[in-house]
Amino acid sequence: MNGSRAGTRVVVVGAGVAGLAAAHRLLRRGAGVTVLEASDRVGGKLLPGEIAGVRVDLGAESMLARRPEAVGLAREVGLTDRLQPPATASASLWTRGALRPMPKGHVMGVPGTADALAGVLSDEGLARIGRDADLPRTEIGDDVAVGEFVAARLGREVVDRLVEPLLGGVYAGDAYRLSMRSAVPQLFQVARTHTSLTEGVREIQAKAAAGQQTGPVFMGIEGGIGTLPLAVAESVRARGGEIVTGAPVTELRRDASGGWRVVAGDRVLHADAVIVAVPAPAAAGLLRGEAPEAAAELAAVEYASMALVTLAYRRSDTALPEGSSGFLVPPVDGRTIKASTFASQKWGWIAEEDPDVLVLRTSVGRYGETEILQRDDAGLVDVSRHDLKAAIGLDATPLETRVTRWTDGLPQYPVGHHARVARIREHIAKLPGLAVCGAQYDGVGIPACIASAYAAVDQLEGDLTAVQRLTADPVQSLHGGAGE
Repeated sequence: MNGSRAGTRVVVVGAGVAGLAAAHRLLRRGAGVTVLEASDRVGGKLLPGEIAGVRVDLGAESMLARRPEAVGLAREVGLTDRLQPPATASASLWTRGALRPMPKGHVMGVPGTADALAGVLSDEGLARIGRDADLPRTEIGDDVAVGEFVAARLGREVVDRLVEPLLGGVYAGDAYRLSMRSAVPQLFQVARTHTSLTEGVREIQAKAAAGQQTGPVFMGIEGGIGTLPLAVAESVRARGGEIVTGAPVTELRRDASGGWRVVAGDRVLHADAVIVAVPAPAAAGLLRGEAPEAAAELAAVEYASMALVTLAYRRSDTALPEGSSGFLVPPVDGRTIKASTFASQKWGWIAEEDPDVLVLRTSVGRYGETEILQRDDAGLVDVSRHDLKAAIGLDATPLETRVTRWTDGLPQYPVGHHARVARIREHIAKLPGLAVCGAQYDGVGIPACIASAYAAVDQLEGDLTAVQRLTADPVQSLHGGAGE
């Protein structure tokens, strides 16, 4: 199937940012596209909202700008003038009973030296880092858990107080389960070639400095990152694509012509090709008939749930740490919230919408933490306010609160995830005119999802280069400050 040939019909299942990006790319290459979305809106985990009359994000709030996909797509759909870097990227750690500046000079919490970690780690923890240079090589094989490897080289304190809060902000996961190869591929590469982990981290930093990457690491959008999928959807429709919401796909089958039969409600569509851009459980259900092995692998992908609590205050009632974008919380400290973003300080456009209103948000819930998320919305607001008072002395009554629950929102990348993704793609490749994309494959960040979508489009055209590259080298998803 040639996706760029005029008249080719492609159905995209799922209207999250990956599905919409795939549809946009297909239309630019001349295909006809129908996007089917089970829910009543587009955007998936990107959700714009409002609190106390101020526009905010109720899902992901920033995107990595050091990769081209997300910022590039935003520019393509007319958002160039609304792209904004954070007003401040100075985050803190709330640990050992105090807010402490986030240490510099680390790769996802793994330091190159112990110099900047005083106060975050104990004296014993600091000394333990120095022993890395004298330890024999740690063999990692085909994959290893991030926490397991880093603890073996640098001690558990580095994992518990630095790696865990940063990885938890991206995956809501457990560092001692997460795959280093899939979640922090930069570290995996240096771990394979260096005996000393700190030496490898310093090499990563030196290469980044030599590359002289300029500009912000992260980018936001005036009005919220949640406006990106809305703009992409508008562009898709303007180019002649069809997007149907409230249309769960119940059947996906090969037809006699070698194409695909797609059933959604009372609609039956016939397509030359299909891109499945939905979370793993839904993808498993759709693929069970035609690709049972891939479906079984997808059904085994685990997810973590979380909730975001957004709070609006009168600015005159609050006093936040000046110049801070928020803070992260190591699980070892025993707090309920795992992070807080000072949204009005992090994003200039939020402060400008109403200078008298100050917006914060907290995040709650990690992999395996189900009890806290069983509390009602009022209970989650209460624990957020309790922890905010303890962390920064904030005791004012909010003007308004909003709780947004992301049940099974974040796919987990355990050890061996890369091999699972390779097996899924191997099974999918046996079926002409079928491709998959989304957060459960090559990275959970927005650029990773878009890269996955573009690779799926290339695959339909017979070009497997991008799919093979992503499978071998996933897109590292970084933490955008605090409270992602």
